[in-house]
Amino acid sequence: MSRLLHTLKPAAGATHKEKRIGRGEGSGHGGTSTRGHKGDKSRSGYRLKRGFEGGQMPYQRRIPKFGFQNPFRVEYFPLNLDRVSSLLEAHPELSEITPSWLYEHGVVRKGAPIKLLARGELNRAVTIHVHKASAAAQAAVEKVGGKVVFLST
Repeated sequence: MSRLLHTLKPAAGATHKEKRIGRGEGSGHGGTSTRGHKGDKSRSGYRLKRGFEGGQMPYQRRIPKFGFQNPFRVEYFPLNLDRVSSLLEAHPELSEITPSWLYEHGVVRKGAPIKLLARGELNRAVTIHVHKASAAAQAAVEKVGGKVVFLST
């Protein structure tokens, strides 16, 4: 036997009677309207402020602070020569490495400035476009006949 949509109702105990607040003493929720006596939460317009700990000294103010965080610091994505070498092995036709090529192949994040570092060795010439390079990395690339092209940050 199929049930009609208009005959369907929630299972027993699945629904509860709404608590009708502020409808007088006869409702059982009169007086303080279930808010208790006094205090912030009994008032209208109450909103807990982020980080407020009931008047106790907040955690953010308790912990010691030290050092200096430079808001203008540029975080470079490190690209080592061993990684470049493995990319050259995987792509033999590759003669020029650009940030967009590195992004397309999942090596760097989009828009991240790149710094070439000297860990590892390079075995063939390649032109590498980076924002910065260590002196040792630049020397290693030029030693095998490659070239490092610097981009503006």
